[in-house]
Amino acid sequence: MQLKPFLLDAWLDQYEHDIEFNLAASTGPTWTVNDILALSDDETRHRFLNHKLVYGRPAGADSLREAIAEMQGVPVEAVQVMTGASEALVALMWLAAEPGANVIIPLPGYPPFSTLPESLGLETRFYRVRRENGFRIDPDEIKQLTDSKTKLILINSPHNPTGTTISDDEMEALHDFTAERGIQLVSDEVYHPIYHGRQTKSAARLPHATVISDLSKAFSIAGVRTGWMIEHDPKRRQQYWNARATFSIANTTTGEILSEIAIYKRDVVLGKAQEAATRNLKLLDRFMADHRDVLGWIPPQGGMTAFPWLLSGEQLRQENARPFCQAATEHGILLAPGDCFDAPSHFRLGFAAAGEDFSKALDRFGAFVKSWSARMVTA
Repeated sequence: MQLKPFLLDAWLDQYEHDIEFNLAASTGPTWTVNDILALSDDETRHRFLNHKLVYGRPAGADSLREAIAEMQGVPVEAVQVMTGASEALVALMWLAAEPGANVIIPLPGYPPFSTLPESLGLETRFYRVRRENGFRIDPDEIKQLTDSKTKLILINSPHNPTGTTISDDEMEALHDFTAERGIQLVSDEVYHPIYHGRQTKSAARLPHATVISDLSKAFSIAGVRTGWMIEHDPKRRQQYWNARATFSIANTTTGEILSEIAIYKRDVVLGKAQEAATRNLKLLDRFMADHRDVLGWIPPQGGMTAFPWLLSGEQLRQENARPFCQAATEHGILLAPGDCFDAPSHFRLGFAAAGEDFSKALDRFGAFVKSWSARMVTA
């Protein structure tokens, strides 16, 4: 078994710790442990400081599962806690890996979407999230890719890296289509409920859908490493429990308590991310209008990332934005090259993690874009 190089994390690990303006980040403003504890009451803070550092339960702490269930509007038994949505993806692909089976995933997409099934010998089929189609997720294209060997269809909404979303009606139609054919429909909702316009509902309301999510993106407390699966099928829940017990046993008990606080105080935690994303997206919209001769983009409908592309110069002919991103690092700006998402002419730009420094970051980025454009003209 071989895993493809994780180009995105290799790039981020190389630069993000020393860069001045990290516009490659896919999260919102950061939180400290003290920030989260300040949202809780005295009893919870005492519980946090005095809890025993022992193994947690494979399904997750009862109190954390109750918090997730309340937030998602599902019974507690439908909740399986995972080590981030990443472990949920591992479990799903591992369980789907039958001889001759195929899975259907988005392209571009978060790299493990394809790396995991390919490494397990699954046939991986892609539906395209194309800029020519306004980055729309096309349910008809997805349906046409299915056959009797299709085990799983993955929808990521809001989508990383484009920020596109799928409507409630389209998700419900896909749900009905997959339920009739015995295909598992998985909804990756790590950016829910951060939206910029049309709001959509969690697929947790749909009886035959599997939802995966975590606290890394919309909640922006990735360090707690808390994710979960919402599953209404008891047989699948038992499989997830067994996979989780086998892969990682349990989360840290410390992280579970912090996660519980954040979920119950989600109006504050999510509100901070939504406020930063909304404010900075307006700034980005003006920035992109000012540089429309060099950069193209489709404004995101949700999440905290956009996926622009180069419009002019040598790099368009080469369809490779990596040299552009590499040059940006020399000006203190970090972007994520599109080849990390199998879309080389693009780059991912995160607009929420910088918080109130985003305006300064755009000033620096704008100066770089102008210098890059001038260099391409004279090259």
